[in-house]
Amino acid sequence: MVIKYRVHEVAKDFDQNTKDIVALLAQFYEEPKKSMTVLEEDELNTLFEYITQNNQVENFDAYFKMQEQRPAPKKEKPKKEAPKKEAEAEKKPAEKKPAKKAAEAKPEKPKVDADPHPFQKREKKNKDGQQQARTRGEKRTVDTRTQNVDLEKYNEKYENIAPQQRQNDRVNNTRQKLNQKSKQYRKQRGVRSRKRETEQERLKRIAAERAKKQITIQVGEEISVGELASELRMTAAEVIKKLFALGQMATINDVIDFDTASIVAEELGAHVEKRVVVTIEDRIIDDTEDEETDLLPRDPVVCVMGHVDHGKTSILDAIRNSNVTAGEAGGITQAIGAYRVNIDGKRITFLDTPGHAAFTEMRARGAMATDIAILVVAADDGIMPQTIEAINHAKAAGIPMVVAINKMDKPDASPDRILQQLTEHEIVPEDWGGDTICVPVSAKTGQNLDRLLESVLLVAEMLELKANPNRAAKGVVIEAKLDKGRGPVATFLVQNGTLNVGDIVVAGTAVGRVRVMTNERGKQQKKAGPSVPVEVTGLAEVPQAGDAFDAVSDEKLARELVEQRKQALKEEQFNAQQKVTLDNLFASLKEGELKDLNIIVKADVQGSVEAVKQSLEKLSNDEVRVRVIHGAAGGIVDSDVMLANASNAIIIGFNVRPEAEAVANAERDGVEIRTYRVIYDCINDVQDAIKGMLAPKYRDVDIGRAEVRNVFKISSAGTIAGSYVLSGKITRDAKLRVVRDGIIVAEDAIQSLRRFKDDVKEVASGYECGIGLEKFNDLKEGDIFEAYITEEYRD
Repeated sequence: MVIKYRVHEVAKDFDQNTKDIVALLAQFYEEPKKSMTVLEEDELNTLFEYITQNNQVENFDAYFKMQEQRPAPKKEKPKKEAPKKEAEAEKKPAEKKPAKKAAEAKPEKPKVDADPHPFQKREKKNKDGQQQARTRGEKRTVDTRTQNVDLEKYNEKYENIAPQQRQNDRVNNTRQKLNQKSKQYRKQRGVRSRKRETEQERLKRIAAERAKKQITIQVGEEISVGELASELRMTAAEVIKKLFALGQMATINDVIDFDTASIVAEELGAHVEKRVVVTIEDRIIDDTEDEETDLLPRDPVVCVMGHVDHGKTSILDAIRNSNVTAGEAGGITQAIGAYRVNIDGKRITFLDTPGHAAFTEMRARGAMATDIAILVVAADDGIMPQTIEAINHAKAAGIPMVVAINKMDKPDASPDRILQQLTEHEIVPEDWGGDTICVPVSAKTGQNLDRLLESVLLVAEMLELKANPNRAAKGVVIEAKLDKGRGPVATFLVQNGTLNVGDIVVAGTAVGRVRVMTNERGKQQKKAGPSVPVEVTGLAEVPQAGDAFDAVSDEKLARELVEQRKQALKEEQFNAQQKVTLDNLFASLKEGELKDLNIIVKADVQGSVEAVKQSLEKLSNDEVRVRVIHGAAGGIVDSDVMLANASNAIIIGFNVRPEAEAVANAERDGVEIRTYRVIYDCINDVQDAIKGMLAPKYRDVDIGRAEVRNVFKISSAGTIAGSYVLSGKITRDAKLRVVRDGIIVAEDAIQSLRRFKDDVKEVASGYECGIGLEKFNDLKEGDIFEAYITEEYRD
């Protein structure tokens, strides 16, 4: 750090006038100086040298003589004479005089001792006869240039000036000496100079402390080696060494499970306890299993699926109207996507969902909202593509089906043909010895609707559906919307527990308090039990259809939970879940993530679908089971992508192309679509993917054409073709096909590519160049060079 030393500061320190210092500097330096000028090091050296040379003295005799001749201060009281004599006595030993002169100066020392108590002269007595010291001290001049200090003199002064009472109190104590500080300083230096503790000694000390008291640590499900070492108060090398001894190779950043960490810690003399992490969901959401004694029967939840125009909506309207009394016929003010009907004192909850689209969306989110599916098939039309999709959806969800053969009032209705077609899709009717109930109905005339509902109740009775109404509500969001007047509105289907007005609800990433709760007829309700659909207002935002909802106890923690879910959703969208593809199939099998390979087959004719289905299912082995969950004739449409997304399946097409909307949705959802022209290519690809040997395919891509116009033979470079680029471009790393009269005579790589005398990387169309091949030299004028590159691709 550079200290700025200015001219006026130098003058002040030497007790000189600033102008004199400026004039002195002007004698040695041309640049004029001012009072605030900062002097440099050489200028200060010059200035100090000059002042020192002009103020030297031969010895200090004149100085001390000057001090003796200095007149004493004009004070009447003699109390300042003793300190002055003491100061003179202190200066005497520091004088550099011969021994004789020093001996002559010693007789003056008794002048100091002439008055043994000089401090008492500054004291006066109060009225009680006690001594009272003056508060103002005496000004003294002390020469600090002396080298030898007589410590005994100061000890003697301390004894003389100390009050008599304090002396009596310390009769038995040792006297305070000024040299005690120096002794303490030497002791401290001795402590610091001891040898520092070595690493080996530190480890021995830690081991001894550890042996005295066993360490107890807490470990979660996983912990890194470095964190475990920190918990054990050891080095990572010790933990890694113990892991090696136990047969596990690990580094400081590797993560080990609780069992491994427990074994290692116990081997190293520590006690391990498992750390229980309590999340917000554990604190506010009750996920405990219900006791069997608390469960009560609940109503079944039914959805209706089938092909377009087969009468799904008609059957729903007929069932609903037949269960509405005359007084309530016009009382239905709103539709909330679900309603309940009463059959002989028993109720059924119907979900009025648009076909199977919402059903698939809910299943893709893991929400099993329905217990039974009613499959509607037109008696005059038979099983259609969407009917097959509905069958596959119900099978994939694992829910029982009741088949309603509709339009029995039409003259061309053929229920036997429908039963025959159902057997082709592995649905055996009950009349034919199977377990699927098939009921011929007519939504127009109301034929057998009561029998259909009784069949639904029979299947529900066999399922033994139960729930506990005496707990916090849990369920699923059927649908949700944003109403201009009421804000976010959601239709909840309570699956367990009871939902009350005023409950705090968490539905996916939405949270709020139930303000108003209405049924399908628009009437307000105070509570809703299991299998009851209600419309709820009071949420902060619109939830997603298919989200699970829970009634919680703490609103603050619920909002924190929603924020955590939103953050997790962002991360999930960022790291989009990788769907299974033929490229990563083997890796998924190796990690144990996949046991079933689900495939959707679409072809131009139904015969091809059956042939591919049988061929693919024969590829199943001990590690993976190939399942064709859906097969149909026709192009790849959006519904196929939805089913594949919900079932984590691969779509395979033969002589068909996907629609634009299906391609866009497949890219968004990460669903793989593969199309083939040859059936064996598909079978080989799937087989190779299962074995982990799916090799990439390569194809040649033409990038340019050039015509040979001259041929030059150079001894140092070989045969060079003077060429003109007709189209595209010729690149240095491309390969060439030599075409002569429409026949490929050779394929070779480019050895040299030049324009004039310069080597170039590529030559564009319309330019001339010189081309040399690595092996082929039999070039002729008129030959055509076709440049191409080989690129990897996947179907």
